[in-house]
Amino acid sequence: MGTAFDFASSTSSGCSTRQDTHQDAQTFSSHTSAKNILIAVDDSDESARALHYVGVLLRDIQDVNVTLFHVLNPMPRELMEHGGSENPETEHHLGEQLRKDQEEWIRTEGAIEYPILVTAKERLGLTGFPLDHVTLKLGHERDIADSIMDEARAGGYGTVVVTRHGPTGTKRLFSSRITDRLVRDLSGVALWVLG
Repeated sequence: MGTAFDFASSTSSGCSTRQDTHQDAQTFSSHTSAKNILIAVDDSDESARALHYVGVLLRDIQDVNVTLFHVLNPMPRELMEHGGSENPETEHHLGEQLRKDQEEWIRTEGAIEYPILVTAKERLGLTGFPLDHVTLKLGHERDIADSIMDEARAGGYGTVVVTRHGPTGTKRLFSSRITDRLVRDLSGVALWVLG
């Protein structure tokens, strides 16, 4: 990609990388930086190991910025749309109420799941990675893979880090289906799939 430091050249056991050699001009802007890294996290052991790996690998690299990104649970179906009305005034009122209910759900769910990001930041800090270069962000799209790709595009990340693991009894952000979609559809960045 023409950058002086190519994160995609680093591989190790349990880590696969993919580096696209073309830049999709419609998808990613020119502000994409290899030192701007998005790490998608959940509350799994695999995410904890990925944070450790990335932290140890990058803690001494100058000017690396990391965004820890967690996607909220899917919004309940009843908050996706209202029943509608023939009356334009009632329709407007229903739309406004639905928007307010959605915003409240996002605030409440965000408060419940934000500790996942706080824990992830603490784990990254334990590796010696400078915490003043870490940002925490929540996503709330209906589709996890789309949410990660949208954030990668909007944030100008040069590298996206995810884990691959199967679902268990607790919520897991990264099923094989999600990481397979990211490998297939996310272009213009280095994609690290750990786990």
